[in-house]
Amino acid sequence: MLPFLTPIRQQLDRAGIAISALCAVHCVLGVVLVSAMGLGAEAFLDPAIHRFGLLIATLVAAVAIGWGAIRHRMAAPFVVAMTGLSFMGGALAVPHGIEEAVLTIIGVALVAIGHVLNLRHLRTSCTHGTEH
Repeated sequence: MLPFLTPIRQQLDRAGIAISALCAVHCVLGVVLVSAMGLGAEAFLDPAIHRFGLLIATLVAAVAIGWGAIRHRMAAPFVVAMTGLSFMGGALAVPHGIEEAVLTIIGVALVAIGHVLNLRHLRTSCTHGTEH
């Protein structure tokens, strides 16, 4: 692999982890604010936000984790992240509320774990000289 591409992949994995964390915070705050105070229901419950989040998570995971799977030939990051994206997609099919938040939080946690595993495989392959 070209040397300048490895940092790009690392940044994409780190961005995927950060996006997952922001999504989890959004879900928790959405449930708390809307159910406890009725605040921000229009913004927090807008399906467009969730579809956009899934689109961004899918694009970042496809590039970073897909690229990693091709390079290090390890299926675990890909399988874990794709399972997470499936949970996130499933969350779009249920009504807003606790069920959606639980599915989304499980999904973003799995996507983040997929990115962490991808970063670990990158470091391992670099230290063993297999990532060029």
